[in-house]
Amino acid sequence: MDGVRRGWSQCVLGGAVFAVCMAGTTLPTPLYNLYQQKFGFSELMVTVVYAVYAFGVIGVLLLAGNVSDTVGRRPVLLWGLGFAAAAAVCFLFATGLGWLCAGRLLSGLSAGLFTGAATAYVIDLAPPGRGSRATLVATAANMGGLGCGPLLAGLLAQYAPWPLYLPFAVHLVLVACSVAVLLRLPETVAERRPLRTVRSRRPALPVRVRPVFGPAGIAAFVGFALFGVFTAVGPAFLEQSLGVHSRAVSGLVVALAFFASTVGQLAVGAIGPGRSLPVGCAALLAGLALLAGALAWDLLALVVLSAVVGGAGQGIAFRGALSAVAEASPDDRRAAVISLLFLVAYVGISLPVIGAGVLADRIGLEGAGLVFIACMAVLVAVAVLYLFRRPAPARS
Repeated sequence: MDGVRRGWSQCVLGGAVFAVCMAGTTLPTPLYNLYQQKFGFSELMVTVVYAVYAFGVIGVLLLAGNVSDTVGRRPVLLWGLGFAAAAAVCFLFATGLGWLCAGRLLSGLSAGLFTGAATAYVIDLAPPGRGSRATLVATAANMGGLGCGPLLAGLLAQYAPWPLYLPFAVHLVLVACSVAVLLRLPETVAERRPLRTVRSRRPALPVRVRPVFGPAGIAAFVGFALFGVFTAVGPAFLEQSLGVHSRAVSGLVVALAFFASTVGQLAVGAIGPGRSLPVGCAALLAGLALLAGALAWDLLALVVLSAVVGGAGQGIAFRGALSAVAEASPDDRRAAVISLLFLVAYVGISLPVIGAGVLADRIGLEGAGLVFIACMAVLVAVAVLYLFRRPAPARS
């Protein structure tokens, strides 16, 4: 019994470290308008600064996604925390756009190292036979951490001094505490090898996975694109169109989408893996429709509803997509196929956001948002129609 309790304690501590790292990646979200006022750049550059993060994640997933299997979990996670600390320092000393881009890139490198390694580490630390619950801990830590970032920054920016500095100073303290915790946790990779033996694995898509991967990839792309727009331009819309000048409210609205995603992923057990992908896509469509209504009629209530419904849909659809893709993949190619799904997701969180920024400079935030919603709705509708004709299998 003591061993089980110790295992769960270590699992939860590993999840807390995971959450701290991911919180740092969304910390600047409610602060972008302040940076715009300070440095005088356009809405397009806000989306570029935001998207630089995704490029960092994609680069790490492509080149070093499997490195923790070779050198061990803790060294990779320590490097990730180092990049997180360096990102916070960039924001603390930011004197222009270049510093912000550097900070976002370092955040992306940190998240890229953590995404796979921390998930595996949390599962490794759990008591034997408790992998399913440990996966939920990792999921909650990932999405919950992403939600805590804008919430923490929004509250500090609204109610504490030095809004562009204090959030990152607090995060540096949390990162230092995470390093101390990580050094006390055990390494879970029994046979570690030197870094020079690591070989990058190019993501590949076996022929039998392709019919399943289509709707799964679309759901991942649209769900992460929705998150990207919420975090990159959501606070600007709240301020410019709805007159919401509270950083705390902006941070809370963005955080709700991530928290709802966590709840949605937890709900897959009740919905059933086989139905989660179509149900999640339907919820994504509903979230997009609510967001369109919010843009058309300038209603804060619809923004909040779209964050909750769209976030829950993203969580349900993405976990369903992972299940469907994993079930269809050969055992010896499963990791590579899942990596490709994550790559599609992070492309979704970057390119559409930049496109929305380009349009926002020409036709305004509302018009750009409506064009974005229309494009994403068409993609989700295609995935839903495909699933009705050919349901995707999922492991039970």
